[in-house]
Amino acid sequence: MKTFRVKIVAPAIATIMLLSACGDSSGSEATSEASSEVASAQLPNGMTIKEQIEARQGQLEKVGDAFKAISDQLKAGSPDIAIIQEAAAAVPEATQGMADWWPEGSGPESGVDTDALPGIWENMADFQEKVGNMQEAAANLNTAAQGGDMAAIGEAFKTTGGTCKACHDDYRLDD
Repeated sequence: MKTFRVKIVAPAIATIMLLSACGDSSGSEATSEASSEVASAQLPNGMTIKEQIEARQGQLEKVGDAFKAISDQLKAGSPDIAIIQEAAAAVPEATQGMADWWPEGSGPESGVDTDALPGIWENMADFQEKVGNMQEAAANLNTAAQGGDMAAIGEAFKTTGGTCKACHDDYRLDD
C-alpha cells in the first residue's frame, strides 16, 4: 500500500507545486468546483456521493468501536460478558446493507476524503465476496457472544477480525 501512496502522492505534490509556482489559481478553483459537483451528485438511493461516503464511514466507525470494546474485554483479567454481547450484537446490525455502501463514483475520484482504494470498483466481485465473508463471520461472532463461551468468543472474534483485515489489505489506503 505504501508504494501505491508514493506513486500517487509524489506526482500530486509536484503538480500542486508547479501550479502554485505559476501564480494562476484558476486551475485549482476549477478542480475544486469539479470535485464539489461530483461529491454533490445524486445517487439512486437519494443520497449525494458525499453523504454516502460519510454514512459508510460512520457505520465502519461503529464496527471499529464494537471491535475495540470486545478486544478490550478479551484482554481484561475479568471480561464483562454483557459488554462483549452488546458489542458483538452491534456488528451485524452496523453492517446491514454493507454490500451497497460503495456505489460507483464513491471512491477517491469523488474528491471526498476516503480511504477506499479504486481496486474496490475494479474488482467488485472479490470485494463483495469479502464483504459477505465479514457479515457471516460477524453473525457467528454474535452467536458465540450470546452463548457466553469465552473460548468460542475469542475464536469467532479472531475469525471476524481476519475478514476485516482481508478487505483492508486489498481495498483500504491507510492499513
